[in-house]
Amino acid sequence: MKHEASAVICGAGILGISAAYQLAVQHKMGNVLIVDERPPLTLTSDKSTECYRNWWPGPGDGMVRLMNRSIDLMEEYARLSNNQFALNRRGYLYVTCEPEGIEALRNSASEASMLGAGQIREHGEASSSYRPHLIEGFTGPEGADLLTHPSFIHRHFPYLSGEVTGALHVRRAGWLSGQTYGAWLVEQTRHAGLRLLWGHVSSIETSAGSISGVFLEDGSEIKAPIFINAAGPHLASVGRMLGVEIPVINEKHLKASFSDHLGAVGRTAPLVICADEQLLPWTEEERAVLAQDPEASWLLGSLPSGAHTRPEGGEDAQSILVLWDIHNQAVEPTFPIAGDPMYAELAVRGLARILPGMRGYLDRIPRFIVDGGYYTKTLENRPLACPLPLVGAYIIGAASGYGIMAAAGLGELLAAHITGIDLPPYAGMFDLARYDDHAYRALLQDWGKSWQL
Repeated sequence: MKHEASAVICGAGILGISAAYQLAVQHKMGNVLIVDERPPLTLTSDKSTECYRNWWPGPGDGMVRLMNRSIDLMEEYARLSNNQFALNRRGYLYVTCEPEGIEALRNSASEASMLGAGQIREHGEASSSYRPHLIEGFTGPEGADLLTHPSFIHRHFPYLSGEVTGALHVRRAGWLSGQTYGAWLVEQTRHAGLRLLWGHVSSIETSAGSISGVFLEDGSEIKAPIFINAAGPHLASVGRMLGVEIPVINEKHLKASFSDHLGAVGRTAPLVICADEQLLPWTEEERAVLAQDPEASWLLGSLPSGAHTRPEGGEDAQSILVLWDIHNQAVEPTFPIAGDPMYAELAVRGLARILPGMRGYLDRIPRFIVDGGYYTKTLENRPLACPLPLVGAYIIGAASGYGIMAAAGLGELLAAHITGIDLPPYAGMFDLARYDDHAYRALLQDWGKSWQL
């Protein structure tokens, strides 16, 4: 079959859908077409923790500015939809059990605040100015609250361990129903003329250095002057069809859920994160078994920070999500994604230090549901939303683990490139051309430690 389109978007994940929304709804571009061999939001976008935050490290303020703008847009969409996708602002709670952990949290807070994430407020034992988060809705304080006294922390978060020495409550953060959010964007964009075409892109036609058409595996042809690579884990392979090398890797990312019938996490909790690296407290017998297994002996060493959890569903529900990003090796994306039989138990073990209620699940392992996708990331873990070195070709992607929260801002940025309107000041930080800058490449050699989950 033959089709015509003003723009073809390869990929129906949250980033491709957001780009389509901006072009069709905000810029009134007619005849926008998304091509995917799967239904929308079913490759990796539906495997998200569905959280968001404006809390990002440097260098530079690009990520904070992008996320502040993206959250502005999400809040605007929440108002337009009567908060159909249940956006909340419960926050992120970074928790430490180390005496020196408070200073590490303070330093991180200072950096994010200077980059534009908001004011820092510090609270000791007798503080009366701390404002607890709301369970529902997306209003509340900006910035963050640093809680530095164990009794004060336990008063507000009684499910945390008595070993906790400090906690940083990031306030412009929370979560939403990512599937409902994406479905709302699709619905609005369909009203504006979006078409969804089932198919697999097999080649891209160019003429005189410009995009002219797209061919699908079934022989269908789409004539279009604009092609957007929004292929998620397949960004690099689609880029090669254009003769462009996209510098990304993929890391396996798993997520587990189970019924928290022991109440290890409060039903009104924010996203709770262990900010400490840790050695897991294996028994002598367990240590001996792990030491004899070359593929598991690494579990005896220091493991990364970042084990995190949040409640899923309302106050009457019991389900929680648990995650720990311990698979950070570059891999080729394959589907269905390979699981890890130990993953969920490891995530529970990683959280047990700050949430003692988790220890009850180690005596009798619950029934976990594990799914996953990939973190598609650039070298410095910053996304791409920009033109490619071929007239009419663009890319949006590499939003490693933060696609849901970044989608609105990246879609808006990409649409600005395509329509020729003024770009925001942070645009260059998400352009593929940044790697041609010698000063930027030198900066990459000393890139700082990231709080990316």
